[in-house]
Amino acid sequence: MGLWSFVKESGASLFGSKAEAATAPEPEAIKTAMNDIGLDTTGVDISVQGDKVTLQGTAVSPEMKEKIILAAGNVQGVAQVEAEADAEAPVFYTVKKGDTLSAIAKHTLGKASMYQAIFEANKPMLSHPDKIYPGQMLRIPQTTHRA
Repeated sequence: MGLWSFVKESGASLFGSKAEAATAPEPEAIKTAMNDIGLDTTGVDISVQGDKVTLQGTAVSPEMKEKIILAAGNVQGVAQVEAEADAEAPVFYTVKKGDTLSAIAKHTLGKASMYQAIFEANKPMLSHPDKIYPGQMLRIPQTTHRA
């Protein structure tokens, strides 16, 4: 099993108030939020214990699995996501204050102009290349040709 850490206080809130956000998110709320943004959770079971989300089963593709891991981890109140590890572990990047997709692309892929590949790899969680925030975790595509 692979275990990924996320910033618990960061991310999308599935709750209406801060008091509700202090409680652990329900598995069905996480799954509904994923389905609402267009992620296919077919074959994936979600469980929550405290601030840890566990994903079991087989996703429709390795790319979808990585997006499901990110979507679960980028929910406010989630500090860890555990999932069965694939042969090639996904590469994630935690956004820091002042980061841009171009800067992240230069750091991780060698060319600032590769920002679009990161944006595409994180759709539908990202709706615009400029809408990232500190603490958010992004998927870095490894099939992209490096400089």
